[in-house]
Amino acid sequence: MLIIALAGNRNYNSASINNQGSNGNYWSSSPNGINAYKLYFNSTNVYPTNSNNRANGFSLRCFKDLLENIEIMENSSKQQLLLDIFQAYFDARVNKRQTANALAFEAGYEKKLFKLFEDIIYRRYKIGPSICFVVEKPVRREIFAADFRDRIVHHLIFNYINPIFEKNFIYDSYSCRLGKGTSLGIKRVAHFIRSESENYQKDCWVLKLDIKGYFMSMDRNILYKKILEKLKAQKRTNFDLDLILYLIHEVIFNDPTKNCQIKGPRENWAGLARSKSLFFAAKDKGFPIGNLTSQLFGNIYLDEFDHVIREKFGIAKYGRYVDDMVFVHSNQATLRLLVTKVKAYLLNDLGLTLHPNKIYLQYYKKGLNFLGVHIKPYRIYINHKTKSNLYYRIEEWSRLSLSEKRDKKFLAALNSYLGIMQHYNTWSLRKKIVFNFADFYQISQEFKKLSLAKLSVNNTINV
Repeated sequence: MLIIALAGNRNYNSASINNQGSNGNYWSSSPNGINAYKLYFNSTNVYPTNSNNRANGFSLRCFKDLLENIEIMENSSKQQLLLDIFQAYFDARVNKRQTANALAFEAGYEKKLFKLFEDIIYRRYKIGPSICFVVEKPVRREIFAADFRDRIVHHLIFNYINPIFEKNFIYDSYSCRLGKGTSLGIKRVAHFIRSESENYQKDCWVLKLDIKGYFMSMDRNILYKKILEKLKAQKRTNFDLDLILYLIHEVIFNDPTKNCQIKGPRENWAGLARSKSLFFAAKDKGFPIGNLTSQLFGNIYLDEFDHVIREKFGIAKYGRYVDDMVFVHSNQATLRLLVTKVKAYLLNDLGLTLHPNKIYLQYYKKGLNFLGVHIKPYRIYINHKTKSNLYYRIEEWSRLSLSEKRDKKFLAALNSYLGIMQHYNTWSLRKKIVFNFADFYQISQEFKKLSLAKLSVNNTINV
């Protein structure tokens, strides 16, 4: 196979080379006079075959050899799949483009995407090894980082099936959903409390529940059955259903512990609860934390449960972020009984266990810890764990050299905390924190952001 690395085209009049490194074309090897079929792509899009004059001097990339047969490209569904794989690649590299894994894939990525396309349509796709490690912040957990090629497949699956399941998700499921997240979850739960207490004038109680080792306890067979039934029930899909079910099956039933690279010493796992490690998960159970598909699967797995809470158990003021669940009701006895109902449903229908040490039922005025904040009547504070993580970051920063202190990645981490804090009652805390950095960063008004703008000798802080 002949592969010309330089993308672009040569003007047939002046012989000058245009669009070097940004545009590329794959030619078929079946010319029709001076014309031939061509697949064109650039850094953000890919376009299906068309007929073009070969005298234009486009870089020669013979995709008959690469795709085995030009008829593949004449099949509209296969063309669309190829376009969707390229789109999944662009999605996968968002905010990941400078990582070693993404950079390694980007070198000659067009050829690699065509190879991935081939492997998928001929059912040859196999999941590669993950990198496994333990993180300490914000909470201690085991992470399996998939190979970048597999991340592309995760995005492909997500782009196809998420819109189908999204239609059925309750509004108050906040994780891994466009336009939602922790901020909305906090606002909604605060609204539930204010509404049920009639603007803090009447009694109400808050119940908070957690599932023990949620991702490590999800049953793969139960999940696949839920996905299969939902997709099979669709009258029409904009993708090859059997092909995508094949990919979903590969992802769901892949055991990343059988083919992974351990990063860091084994001692990092010391003290990590078995319920938080895939290495101790039961047969056909568990999904790796860190994959886009795992987040989507987490929502799908508890979707029916969400509807049971609302429609069968009659709890209207209910919200969930992954497996953190909050229920608000004016009757304390109703919530006590609900614990028993939830425990039985999770165990009998989903094979999940309610965490016995994380059942909180309390009067609303005592406040609620949820998604990094402490919710009280009329105000919301950053909770102790979030502040502790922030102070850990500040201590870490204090040990850095001068050049390291102005590192953009570290600055981004600090600004992420300030970005969260500015939405809540934290003016005094932000003021106290940012003065640690007054000699190194420029501080915005209201202490909302730090920047690397050059500081003058007599720099002052605008408040």
